[in-house]
Amino acid sequence: MTRNTRPINWIKAARKDFEDFPLGARDVILGILTTAADGGFPAYVKPMKGIGPGVYEIALPYRGEAYRTIYTVHFGEALWVIHAFQKKSKTGIKTPRVEVDVIRKRLVRLTEELR
Repeated sequence: MTRNTRPINWIKAARKDFEDFPLGARDVILGILTTAADGGFPAYVKPMKGIGPGVYEIALPYRGEAYRTIYTVHFGEALWVIHAFQKKSKTGIKTPRVEVDVIRKRLVRLTEELR
């Protein structure tokens, strides 16, 4: 059986932020990204509301902290990681506005670059 695994591409700034995550959190998230690239819909993944179709959020609780990684499958055959951050907001589960703004800007820039 042949799998159609998508390549996983990273926006440079997202990769840099991701590298600041604890090793255990990075390992779990890389496993989740690999499952998504293989066409699965793994645990901790949900569609990112208000951003557009094909954009997903990995919401990983890890050792009392919250880590988020945003990816899209909107561009061709690749899975693109567009943002990674540690959620520090104590005001519920909503993604902070500043992070949503970063995601939107990076999506616009990626769209322009991949035309």
